[in-house]
Amino acid sequence: MSTGDLLKLAWQSIWFHRQRSMLTMLGVLIGIASVILLTSIGEGTRQYVLSEFTQFGTTLVAVNPGRIETSGAPGALGITVHPLTLEDAEAVQRIRGVERVVPVVMGAAPVEHEGRTRHIFVYGVTADAPTVWRMPVRVGRFLPRMELRQTAPLAVLGPKAKRELFGEENCLGRHVRISGQRFQVIGIMEPKGQFLGFDIDDSVYVPVGNARQLFNRDALHEIDLLAGNASLIEPVVKQIKSVLRERHDREEDFTVTTQTGMLETMDRIIRIVSLAVGGIGAISLLVGAIGILTVMWISVNERTTEIGLARAVGATPRQVQAMFLTEATVLSTLGGILGLGMGMGLAQLLQIQFPALPVHTPATFVVAALVVSLAVGLLSGLLPARRAAALDPIAALAEE
Repeated sequence: MSTGDLLKLAWQSIWFHRQRSMLTMLGVLIGIASVILLTSIGEGTRQYVLSEFTQFGTTLVAVNPGRIETSGAPGALGITVHPLTLEDAEAVQRIRGVERVVPVVMGAAPVEHEGRTRHIFVYGVTADAPTVWRMPVRVGRFLPRMELRQTAPLAVLGPKAKRELFGEENCLGRHVRISGQRFQVIGIMEPKGQFLGFDIDDSVYVPVGNARQLFNRDALHEIDLLAGNASLIEPVVKQIKSVLRERHDREEDFTVTTQTGMLETMDRIIRIVSLAVGGIGAISLLVGAIGILTVMWISVNERTTEIGLARAVGATPRQVQAMFLTEATVLSTLGGILGLGMGMGLAQLLQIQFPALPVHTPATFVVAALVVSLAVGLLSGLLPARRAAALDPIAALAEE
């Protein structure tokens, strides 16, 4: 008996009992559809989060005040014994393997121009910020290189801040007031979009010395630095901790966060969540497998005479087993294909309805879904197929 004959017999049996077959496939269909839908959302979210972080590069290292012992935002739950200072930034700059350093002072402030006012974030940084943060200037230039404590009434606008304050007018060489202080606009940043819901384009950049005056603050909110390459990140982090501990009375009252470490942690968390929600959908697959097993077991009872007749005309036990195993496999695979189509369709509908929802279905998920549905059919049909093959042909014919 050829493979074509087996498939033909399997299809005839499924079509003859199409209502029962459809109900049997339902468990596999729902299982595959739910797994595809949930894992597509999980994978889309994972790629979205990773892209959000990698847009700033993978060799970025951040130093924040405060020691984090359990969880929380740096500087929020930790106890800060010593604030980060410009001297700390200068000491970090001298570490071997550190290419650029950006001390950061930031805060929200009113930015005004000819009657228009926006309350947005103002970042006090240095000339190295575009390189460290991978944020190029679109028009004009960024802040000039100067001493960390030096001030200059210069500002660079984010594209949204420029649009809201100046409209379509040219803003280069013109002035804005930040917290009442006058600054000359010398550049406009390239659009960067949002980062985890925060609009980076709606911001202003001024020299760190000016930001310290604007916010009446000597301490730094953060020190960002760029390592030479990925292989230098670990030794650079060790040196940063050693240098800052020495400067902070041997207390590690700061937190060093690497971009690679953060990416690995986020990736691991999202993968675990995706596996968990995928496992919930897999419960339906188990139900579907039990349904196929039950139906095929009943089918063996109903087709005892057919089995006996097939054996009487020369069918071997292996061929009888293959016949029932093929039927179970086709039943499960059809359910898998329908479930795959439903899951991908629902994922696309969700993305159309909620464009901000990241949804992505990799080709590996599609192949895995088909392989799983095939495996479900083989495993659930194995026991009934063996039972059918083990029937005595004379006893089977006598059943009639």
